[in-house]
Amino acid sequence: MRVRLTFLIVALACRREPDRATTHVQPEPPIQAGPATPPDAGSGVPANPPVAPIVPVGAPPGTDKLERVPADIVSKIELREVARGLARPVALVAAPGDARRRLFIVEQHAGRIRILENGKLLAKPFVTLNQDLATGEEQGLLGLAFHPKFTDNGKLYVNYTADDGDTHVVEFRVSADPDVVDLSTRREIIEIDQPYSNHNGGHVLFGPDGKLYVGMGDGGSAGDPKRAGQNPTMLLAKILRFDVDSAAPKPEIVHLGVRNPWRFTFDDKTGGLYIGDVGQNLWEYIWVAPIGDKRNFGWNVVEGSHCYKAKTCDKAPFTPPAAEYSHDAGCSITGGMVYRGKALPQLDGRYFYGDFCTGLLRSFTWTHDPSSPTAVGWVRDHWDWKAALDRQGLLSQISSFGVDHDGELYIVKLTGQIYKLVPKT
Repeated sequence: MRVRLTFLIVALACRREPDRATTHVQPEPPIQAGPATPPDAGSGVPANPPVAPIVPVGAPPGTDKLERVPADIVSKIELREVARGLARPVALVAAPGDARRRLFIVEQHAGRIRILENGKLLAKPFVTLNQDLATGEEQGLLGLAFHPKFTDNGKLYVNYTADDGDTHVVEFRVSADPDVVDLSTRREIIEIDQPYSNHNGGHVLFGPDGKLYVGMGDGGSAGDPKRAGQNPTMLLAKILRFDVDSAAPKPEIVHLGVRNPWRFTFDDKTGGLYIGDVGQNLWEYIWVAPIGDKRNFGWNVVEGSHCYKAKTCDKAPFTPPAAEYSHDAGCSITGGMVYRGKALPQLDGRYFYGDFCTGLLRSFTWTHDPSSPTAVGWVRDHWDWKAALDRQGLLSQISSFGVDHDGELYIVKLTGQIYKLVPKT
């Protein structure tokens, strides 16, 4: 049985189960800019002339290789702390249409949702759900979403693991006090049996279609022993969708074959769905799919783009990841957000993601490839922000990302701090 490092024990998504080989996580080697090709003294022609890459028809120019952030961009951006003292924060959410522009922060084991307004945490919680809450490593209050018509109907949705071990997705309404939820308005959307305590997923998010999307892990343990990933009759290892405006919402399977989707997002401009999915033994990965497509991401036949526990496998039915990284660089991905703010226009359309264990921070742009039902699309400008933006190592234990009403990007740490990407002053 592998020995767990102390800092991994508190991880939300960093689930290194007993079947994993012992691995000491090392930071990825620094990315080096390639040296100029020395000229051949006899001819004046480079000794090794560059070979033009083969670019598929329709692909944007560039490469998907990980690169340093351009210096002219780094020089104009910095991290700024905007909150601290939170208890295991795992999500930051803005309510649509909220005139006060509040930010709502989910505290996992306390079962609280706190309000950040005008840079200050309000003393009174928005809601507290601690009476029937499980508090295992990957359990607790995990997700929050506000109805698109929140300003009219006051509805919000939470995803939590109760003391019965199951996942509960529940609707509440705000009370006469706009800073307090009325717990008597509870309506359970669904309860899903969890056979083990880990891989709960936990994210809830409204899509461009006005439906509520719910991320479900494979049920836990290790290696998907329930075979949920490729079972179309099980709700585990799926991205589900609910019409919460109906009298009796029913789950619809939108995507299957995810292992433990820890944070996903829709791009406000393109509708593309980006899913950070925590890997098993060797790989962490990001799926991207256009709105309206139903995809099979392949777990547990594959782990990312690699056959899982087999030398060969049939990958043809599965959509490969848009990006992935090995456990030499990290061990537990934290899915992020697409930047669509105004303060940093040079980041427009860029998807940011991180790793809980090593605090890596990366970003890329993505273009849809409509050529086939399993096409991935194209990743370009894949940038490594760690050395450029976080030389002091502030971004350990990244638990989530969020955006405010202006589309500006926030990074949430499980240790209680929240940072924002801002123009350098």
